[in-house]
Amino acid sequence: MDIKKIGLASDHAGFSTKEAMKSYLQKILPEVELVDYGTYSEASVDYPDFAHKLGKAIEEKEVDYGLASCGSANGISMTLNKYPHVRAAICWTPELAELARLHNDANILSLPGRFVSEELAQEMTKVFFTTDFEGGRHQRRVDKIAIHNKED
Repeated sequence: MDIKKIGLASDHAGFSTKEAMKSYLQKILPEVELVDYGTYSEASVDYPDFAHKLGKAIEEKEVDYGLASCGSANGISMTLNKYPHVRAAICWTPELAELARLHNDANILSLPGRFVSEELAQEMTKVFFTTDFEGGRHQRRVDKIAIHNKED
């Protein structure tokens, strides 16, 4: 994978996971620039505010990939996946993180901050950001994901 920039986003429930993964990413991918779109504390906030910042950054190619976290990973992923070029995958295991990259060319790893340990989050983060998209038969499927406002 050729990664130059990774964007990070969370709400208050995913804040500690985001911060822990930010430190972990700095350790395992020191050459990659990390861009933190917030939140910056555990004070209650609305996840769409931060998901939109990351989604827009992916759309505008300001970052190559992303890591997002909220309590369940559902809300932040729902918001992120409104963007045509975002493929945010909610992952609970390293195997799901690997398949999200291999088969779906996911570009954002979404972690359920209230339900996974830091160690498990680290395993998923490492797998996600070191696994290449397989392409081949999977490419045509990925090409069918985004809605382009044209008749199919």
